[in-house]
Amino acid sequence: MTKKEAIQVFEQRSIRSLWDDEAETWYFSIVDVVAALTDSPNPQVYWRVLKKRLKDEGNQTVTNCNALKMRAADGKMRKTDCATTEQLFRLIQSIPSPKAEPFKLWMAQVASERIDQIQDPELSIEQAMRDYKRLGYSDQWINQRLKSIEIRKELTDEWKKHGLEEGVQFAALTDIIYKTWADKTAKEYKQHKGLKKENLRDNMTNKELVLNMLAELSTKEISEVTDPDTFHQHKQVARQGGEVARNARLELEAKTGKKVVSPLNAKDGILLEGGGDD
Repeated sequence: MTKKEAIQVFEQRSIRSLWDDEAETWYFSIVDVVAALTDSPNPQVYWRVLKKRLKDEGNQTVTNCNALKMRAADGKMRKTDCATTEQLFRLIQSIPSPKAEPFKLWMAQVASERIDQIQDPELSIEQAMRDYKRLGYSDQWINQRLKSIEIRKELTDEWKKHGLEEGVQFAALTDIIYKTWADKTAKEYKQHKGLKKENLRDNMTNKELVLNMLAELSTKEISEVTDPDTFHQHKQVARQGGEVARNARLELEAKTGKKVVSPLNAKDGILLEGGGDD
Protein backbone atom coordinates (compact mmCIF):
# COMPACT_ATOMS: atom_id res chain seq x y z
CA MET A 1 0.00 0.00 0.00
CA THR A 2 1.54 3.31 -1.11
CA LYS A 3 0.47 6.26 1.03
CA LYS A 4 1.26 9.95 0.67
CA GLU A 5 1.02 12.40 3.55
CA ALA A 6 -0.99 15.57 3.19
CA ILE A 7 -2.40 18.34 5.34
CA GLN A 8 -5.97 19.35 4.56
CA VAL A 9 -7.47 22.54 5.96
CA PHE A 10 -11.04 22.85 7.23
CA GLU A 11 -11.98 26.29 8.56
CA GLN A 12 -8.31 27.03 9.29
CA ARG A 13 -7.89 23.76 11.22
CA SER A 14 -5.27 21.31 9.96
CA ILE A 15 -6.43 17.76 9.29
CA ARG A 16 -3.63 15.23 8.80
CA SER A 17 -4.39 12.77 6.04
CA LEU A 18 -2.90 9.96 4.00
CA TRP A 19 -3.77 9.12 0.41
CA ASP A 20 -3.72 5.40 -0.46
CA ASP A 21 -2.82 5.12 -4.15
CA GLU A 22 -3.95 1.52 -4.52
CA ALA A 23 -7.34 1.93 -2.86
CA GLU A 24 -7.73 5.53 -4.07
CA THR A 25 -8.90 6.42 -0.58
CA TRP A 26 -8.19 9.18 1.94
CA TYR A 27 -7.46 8.29 5.57
CA PHE A 28 -8.06 11.17 8.00
CA SER A 29 -6.73 11.58 11.54
CA ILE A 30 -9.76 11.16 13.79
CA VAL A 31 -8.24 13.27 16.57
CA ASP A 32 -7.75 16.16 14.13
CA VAL A 33 -11.35 15.83 12.97
CA VAL A 34 -12.57 15.84 16.58
CA ALA A 35 -10.52 18.98 17.24
CA ALA A 36 -12.00 20.71 14.19
CA LEU A 37 -15.59 19.79 15.02
CA THR A 38 -15.63 20.28 18.78
CA ASP A 39 -12.94 22.89 19.54
CA SER A 40 -12.18 20.64 22.51
CA PRO A 41 -9.12 21.70 24.55
CA ASN A 42 -8.11 18.03 24.63
CA PRO A 43 -9.35 16.21 21.50
CA GLN A 44 -7.32 13.09 22.39
CA VAL A 45 -9.33 12.63 25.60
CA TYR A 46 -12.59 13.44 23.79
CA TRP A 47 -11.87 10.75 21.19
CA ARG A 48 -10.74 8.22 23.80
CA VAL A 49 -14.01 8.59 25.74
CA LEU A 50 -16.13 8.55 22.57
CA LYS A 51 -14.25 5.53 21.21
CA LYS A 52 -14.87 3.53 24.40
CA ARG A 53 -18.56 4.42 24.39
CA LEU A 54 -18.97 3.42 20.74
CA LYS A 55 -17.10 0.14 21.31
CA ASP A 56 -19.32 -0.65 24.28
CA GLU A 57 -22.30 -0.08 22.00
CA GLY A 58 -20.87 -2.52 19.47
CA ASN A 59 -20.15 0.13 16.85
CA GLN A 60 -18.36 -1.62 13.95
CA THR A 61 -17.02 1.64 12.51
CA VAL A 62 -14.72 2.10 15.49
CA THR A 63 -13.57 -1.54 15.25
CA ASN A 64 -12.67 -1.09 11.58
CA CYS A 65 -10.65 2.11 12.03
CA ASN A 66 -6.94 1.88 11.19
CA ALA A 67 -4.00 2.96 13.35
CA LEU A 68 -1.62 4.57 10.85
CA LYS A 69 1.62 6.46 11.27
CA MET A 70 1.29 10.21 10.78
CA ARG A 71 3.64 13.08 11.53
CA ALA A 72 3.02 14.41 15.05
CA ALA A 73 3.58 17.97 16.29
CA ASP A 74 7.16 17.07 17.26
CA GLY A 75 7.90 15.96 13.71
CA LYS A 76 8.06 12.26 14.56
CA MET A 77 5.92 9.59 12.89
CA ARG A 78 3.46 8.22 15.43
CA LYS A 79 0.47 5.91 15.15
CA THR A 80 -2.92 7.58 15.33
CA ASP A 81 -6.47 6.36 14.74
CA CYS A 82 -7.56 7.09 11.17
CA ALA A 83 -10.78 6.66 9.25
CA THR A 84 -11.82 6.67 5.62
CA THR A 85 -14.33 9.20 4.32
CA GLU A 86 -17.14 6.67 4.66
CA GLN A 87 -16.16 5.76 8.23
CA LEU A 88 -15.93 9.41 9.21
CA PHE A 89 -19.42 10.09 7.87
CA ARG A 90 -20.67 7.53 10.39
CA LEU A 91 -18.51 8.70 13.28
CA ILE A 92 -19.55 12.32 12.84
CA GLN A 93 -23.11 11.30 13.64
CA SER A 94 -21.90 10.60 17.20
CA ILE A 95 -20.27 14.04 17.58
CA PRO A 96 -22.76 16.82 18.33
CA SER A 97 -21.48 19.80 16.36
CA PRO A 98 -22.98 22.54 14.17
CA LYS A 99 -20.00 21.98 11.88
CA ALA A 100 -20.98 18.38 11.08
CA GLU A 101 -22.79 19.05 7.79
CA PRO A 102 -20.22 21.57 6.47
CA PHE A 103 -17.50 19.06 7.36
CA LYS A 104 -19.22 16.28 5.41
CA LEU A 105 -19.43 18.53 2.36
CA TRP A 106 -15.77 19.45 2.79
CA MET A 107 -14.74 15.76 2.95
CA ALA A 108 -16.68 14.96 -0.19
CA GLN A 109 -14.98 17.85 -1.98
CA VAL A 110 -11.50 16.74 -0.84
CA ALA A 111 -12.14 13.21 -2.12
CA SER A 112 -13.47 14.46 -5.45
CA GLU A 113 -10.56 16.86 -6.00
CA ARG A 114 -8.02 14.12 -5.32
CA ILE A 115 -9.56 11.82 -7.91
CA ASP A 116 -9.46 14.69 -10.42
CA GLN A 117 -5.81 15.39 -9.59
CA ILE A 118 -4.86 11.75 -10.21
CA GLN A 119 -6.31 12.02 -13.70
CA ASP A 120 -4.57 15.37 -14.29
CA PRO A 121 -1.46 16.03 -12.10
CA GLU A 122 -1.40 19.64 -13.30
CA LEU A 123 -4.43 20.24 -11.06
CA SER A 124 -2.30 19.43 -7.99
CA ILE A 125 0.13 22.17 -8.95
CA GLU A 126 -2.70 24.61 -9.59
CA GLN A 127 -4.22 23.79 -6.18
CA ALA A 128 -0.89 24.38 -4.44
CA MET A 129 -0.55 27.73 -6.22
CA ARG A 130 -4.03 28.77 -5.08
CA ASP A 131 -3.30 27.71 -1.50
CA TYR A 132 -0.06 29.70 -1.31
CA LYS A 133 -1.67 32.67 -3.04
CA ARG A 134 -4.52 32.60 -0.54
CA LEU A 135 -1.98 32.74 2.29
CA GLY A 136 -0.45 35.86 0.75
CA TYR A 137 2.82 34.60 -0.70
CA SER A 138 4.28 36.49 -3.67
CA ASP A 139 4.18 34.99 -7.18
CA GLN A 140 7.98 34.92 -7.26
CA TRP A 141 8.17 32.96 -4.00
CA ILE A 142 5.42 30.55 -5.08
CA ASN A 143 7.30 29.69 -8.28
CA GLN A 144 10.44 28.94 -6.27
CA ARG A 145 8.51 26.88 -3.73
CA LEU A 146 6.79 24.74 -6.36
CA LYS A 147 10.13 24.10 -8.04
CA SER A 148 11.60 23.11 -4.67
CA ILE A 149 8.79 20.57 -4.20
CA GLU A 150 9.59 19.03 -7.59
CA ILE A 151 13.30 18.76 -6.80
CA ARG A 152 12.61 17.34 -3.34
CA LYS A 153 10.41 14.64 -4.87
CA GLU A 154 13.13 13.71 -7.37
CA LEU A 155 15.55 13.29 -4.46
CA THR A 156 13.18 11.19 -2.35
CA ASP A 157 12.37 9.06 -5.40
CA GLU A 158 16.09 8.43 -5.76
CA TRP A 159 16.30 7.42 -2.09
CA LYS A 160 13.28 5.13 -2.43
CA LYS A 161 14.87 3.50 -5.47
CA HIS A 162 17.79 2.54 -3.22
CA GLY A 163 15.46 1.07 -0.61
CA LEU A 164 15.85 3.79 2.02
CA GLU A 165 13.04 4.16 4.54
CA GLU A 166 10.80 7.18 4.74
CA GLY A 167 10.80 8.76 8.15
CA VAL A 168 14.00 8.22 10.14
CA GLN A 169 16.44 7.66 7.25
CA PHE A 170 14.99 10.43 5.07
CA ALA A 171 15.07 12.81 8.04
CA ALA A 172 18.67 11.91 8.89
CA LEU A 173 19.88 12.55 5.33
CA THR A 174 17.90 15.79 5.14
CA ASP A 175 19.50 16.93 8.38
CA ILE A 176 22.95 16.25 6.91
CA ILE A 177 22.09 18.32 3.83
CA TYR A 178 20.82 21.22 5.96
CA LYS A 179 23.76 21.06 8.36
CA THR A 180 26.28 21.01 5.52
CA TRP A 181 24.99 23.92 3.47
CA ALA A 182 23.32 26.05 6.15
CA ASP A 183 25.35 25.07 9.26
CA LYS A 184 22.09 24.12 10.98
CA THR A 185 20.08 20.94 11.42
CA ALA A 186 16.37 21.14 10.60
CA LYS A 187 15.59 21.65 14.31
CA GLU A 188 18.22 24.37 14.69
CA TYR A 189 17.03 26.03 11.47
CA LYS A 190 13.43 26.14 12.73
CA GLN A 191 14.56 27.54 16.08
CA HIS A 192 16.53 30.22 14.22
CA LYS A 193 13.32 31.26 12.48
CA GLY A 194 11.19 30.99 15.61
CA LEU A 195 9.14 28.10 14.23
CA LYS A 196 7.43 25.25 16.06
CA LYS A 197 4.95 23.19 14.04
CA GLU A 198 5.31 25.24 10.87
CA ASN A 199 6.89 23.83 7.70
CA LEU A 200 10.50 25.03 7.43
CA ARG A 201 10.52 25.39 3.63
CA ASP A 202 7.32 27.43 3.73
CA ASN A 203 9.30 29.88 5.85
CA MET A 204 12.42 30.12 3.71
CA THR A 205 13.34 33.21 1.72
CA ASN A 206 13.93 32.94 -2.03
CA LYS A 207 17.69 32.71 -1.50
CA GLU A 208 17.31 29.95 1.07
CA LEU A 209 14.96 28.00 -1.18
CA VAL A 210 17.34 28.29 -4.15
CA LEU A 211 20.36 27.09 -2.19
CA ASN A 212 18.39 24.26 -0.58
CA MET A 213 17.23 23.23 -4.06
CA LEU A 214 20.83 23.27 -5.24
CA ALA A 215 21.84 21.06 -2.30
CA GLU A 216 19.07 18.53 -2.93
CA LEU A 217 19.52 18.55 -6.70
CA SER A 218 23.26 18.00 -6.26
CA THR A 219 22.65 15.16 -3.81
CA LYS A 220 20.31 13.46 -6.28
CA GLU A 221 22.73 13.89 -9.20
CA ILE A 222 25.71 12.58 -7.22
CA SER A 223 23.65 9.61 -6.02
CA GLU A 224 22.70 8.73 -9.59
CA VAL A 225 26.37 8.75 -10.62
CA THR A 226 27.90 7.02 -7.58
CA ASP A 227 25.06 4.53 -6.92
CA PRO A 228 25.61 4.24 -3.13
CA ASP A 229 24.89 0.86 -1.53
CA THR A 230 24.93 1.49 2.22
CA PHE A 231 23.27 4.12 4.39
CA HIS A 232 26.76 5.34 5.33
CA GLN A 233 27.48 5.96 1.65
CA HIS A 234 24.20 7.83 1.30
CA LYS A 235 25.30 10.07 4.18
CA GLN A 236 28.54 10.83 2.32
CA VAL A 237 26.56 11.70 -0.81
CA ALA A 238 24.27 13.99 1.22
CA ARG A 239 27.33 15.84 2.56
CA GLN A 240 28.76 16.19 -0.94
CA GLY A 241 25.48 17.59 -2.25
CA GLY A 242 25.27 19.98 0.67
CA GLU A 243 28.84 21.14 0.06
CA VAL A 244 27.95 22.31 -3.45
CA ALA A 245 25.32 24.64 -1.99
CA ARG A 246 27.55 25.61 0.94
CA ASN A 247 30.27 26.79 -1.44
CA ALA A 248 27.70 28.82 -3.38
CA ARG A 249 26.36 30.29 -0.13
CA LEU A 250 29.79 31.33 1.13
CA GLU A 251 30.69 32.91 -2.19
CA LEU A 252 27.41 34.85 -2.34
CA GLU A 253 27.83 36.05 1.25
CA ALA A 254 31.42 37.14 0.52
CA LYS A 255 30.36 39.16 -2.52
CA THR A 256 27.25 40.76 -0.98
CA GLY A 257 28.19 41.01 2.68
CA LYS A 258 24.73 39.60 3.56
CA LYS A 259 23.91 36.40 5.40
CA VAL A 260 21.80 33.90 3.43
CA VAL A 261 20.36 31.94 6.35
CA SER A 262 17.75 34.33 7.67
CA PRO A 263 15.63 34.50 10.83
CA LEU A 264 12.75 35.76 8.66
CA ASN A 265 9.65 33.60 8.58
CA ALA A 266 6.30 33.74 6.80
CA LYS A 267 4.77 35.94 9.50
CA ASP A 268 7.33 38.72 9.36
CA GLY A 269 8.60 39.13 5.86
CA ILE A 270 8.51 36.21 3.44
CA LEU A 271 4.91 36.74 2.35
CA LEU A 272 5.80 40.16 0.99
CA GLU A 273 6.53 40.67 -2.71
CA GLY A 274 10.10 39.59 -3.36
CA GLY A 275 10.11 36.77 -0.82
CA GLY A 276 11.75 38.63 2.07
CA ASP A 277 15.19 38.77 0.46
CA ASP A 278 15.51 42.53 0.32
